[in-house]
Amino acid sequence: MNQPRPRGAAVFWWWLTAIVATALYIVADSNAVYEATSPSGLSFHVVLRKFYSIVAFAVVGFCFAKARKIDGASTSLAAVGALVGAYSLAIEITQFFLGPPEGLGWNVADIAMGVVGGILGAVAVRHTAAASSTPRRLS
Repeated sequence: MNQPRPRGAAVFWWWLTAIVATALYIVADSNAVYEATSPSGLSFHVVLRKFYSIVAFAVVGFCFAKARKIDGASTSLAAVGALVGAYSLAIEITQFFLGPPEGLGWNVADIAMGVVGGILGAVAVRHTAAASSTPRRLS
């Protein structure tokens, strides 16, 4: 049986989620970071930047799903994916006004990557929960 965790664990994960999400939000809306992570000399710079974004969204999704799990809220893939997708949408709205400009197609792709990253984060939480609940044999 799962025993309830102390409230301090939930507070820790909610704070970590807020800090990570805020930091990544600031980075995502920075033209300097955009240019540094998209060197035009690399032919695959867009793919590289999109890979970074999926990893970043997965980290946000992991922290978010972990906090929700400790609080007893839903950590379904759809719920976490949708909420991280909404976070990605907020980034895209800010980028629309502040730059860097990417165009509607890339905006939609970035939101989809937020959903995918959120789902990956939720899967990682499930995987770590399953691994920690598996009885280990002592030899």
